[in-house]
Amino acid sequence: MPHSPVVIGVDSSTQSTKALFADAVTGRTLAVGRSPHRVTGSAGARESDPEQWWHALCDAVAAGLKESGAPASAVRGIAVAGQQHGLVVLGRDRRPLRPALLWNDTRSAPQAAALAATLGGPEAWTARTGSVPVAAVTAAKWRWLRENEPSTAERCTAVRLPHDFLTERLTGVAATDPGDASGTGWYSTATGTYDTEILQLLGIGPELLPHVARTGGATVGTLTPEAAEALGLPATTVVAAGTGDNMSAAVGLGLGGAGLLDHPVLSLGTSGTVFAATRTRPTNPALNGFASADGNHLPLACTLNCTLAVDRIATLLGLDRDDAAPGGEAVLLPYLDGERTPDLPGASGLLTGLRHATTPQQLLGAAYEGAAVTVLRALDEVLSACGLDPTSAAATSRPLRLVGGGAQGRTWVETVRRLSGRPLVLPTGTELVAVGAAALAASAATGADPVTLARDWGAGRGRELPPVERDMEAWDRISGVLDRAAPALFAGR
Repeated sequence: MPHSPVVIGVDSSTQSTKALFADAVTGRTLAVGRSPHRVTGSAGARESDPEQWWHALCDAVAAGLKESGAPASAVRGIAVAGQQHGLVVLGRDRRPLRPALLWNDTRSAPQAAALAATLGGPEAWTARTGSVPVAAVTAAKWRWLRENEPSTAERCTAVRLPHDFLTERLTGVAATDPGDASGTGWYSTATGTYDTEILQLLGIGPELLPHVARTGGATVGTLTPEAAEALGLPATTVVAAGTGDNMSAAVGLGLGGAGLLDHPVLSLGTSGTVFAATRTRPTNPALNGFASADGNHLPLACTLNCTLAVDRIATLLGLDRDDAAPGGEAVLLPYLDGERTPDLPGASGLLTGLRHATTPQQLLGAAYEGAAVTVLRALDEVLSACGLDPTSAAATSRPLRLVGGGAQGRTWVETVRRLSGRPLVLPTGTELVAVGAAALAASAATGADPVTLARDWGAGRGRELPPVERDMEAWDRISGVLDRAAPALFAGR
């Protein structure tokens, strides 16, 4: 009896690769194969060998195929969603010249500041690319490479993002999508093309860059014979353009032109991320005005310090991560890796308001609160970019979808609920980036709209929590400290 058609959604993140096998019709998850990555670096450096991403993808697909019980012949399509911004530089043999500079590598902060001051300043950058260069953006990393490793830059014959690198390894085709391309700093969200003036400023020839497909679900090719053999899949397997991880999560939640528009999402992971799909092109310098995978827009703000930073505070205090209480008078801004939003790359953690009566549990609770307030302040900017007044009833009554590893934690959920005063939705699906990639793969294989597919699959539905009274006393106390401390934190490096 023939097996139902299967698609594979690959989530190639900072820490690991996940390959989700899904029924192409119902979206039912059949299996998830996993393989870890290794990140190296200290003092602001964060790097990974792109070759390990490829080996991890092969291992994850092999594990998922075995667990799924599906024959390889049933696989119709595959798509990769990857960590954004990372800089992969390739030589003539299309192999990496050095480890990739990852999104959370902050060494390029000086280069980002220098770039932001060109072309008319931050407002001019957002008008062209949707975003102001910060340390995370690929353009700043390329400038860092040219200044610090000029011989490597001179030998470079191709510049790729992490997901681009893997898609090219699958197909032999140099392709990307508008969503991930919009995080480079050299793609114009106004024109939908690479900005030639910015490329000239950076010293990048357009021939070094991949073709930009129309959407993340567009077909860019099929597996090469070498890739088919490495993955154990048919060479007829269709490969979608794929996209960045945040854009893929939006698809997985059913956000986009054919689904939910102007509905906010808060992702609690290593980073804290807020975004929404909208038809309005964002031009706020405080945000990343990304494109979405389906041809719309995805205003987004990302903080560097979220679950990992709070877990570190718990470890320092010798507490379990849920052994926390509201912070009381204490305010703890857990900016252990610098910060991206607000743009404080030289910042470090800050503790104030300590009293004799302050308990370790309150200090841990203060770390949760500091991280949550930071990302919720950015949420208001995202809602404004969608054309909403963030203080209006229309905006505050709109459910906030809470995803990521932190959404599985009781203290994270209750902290966000208390400090936002919003209704929450906790989606049932936990592998939303991979689900979104699977929908892109199904779109490439069938021609259907990926957001429609994901919406019908139901990954974005989940448990609903009603709002509670907002803790404005804690909100005002933490916001006040952040506003007063920001200049000093900015000067911290």
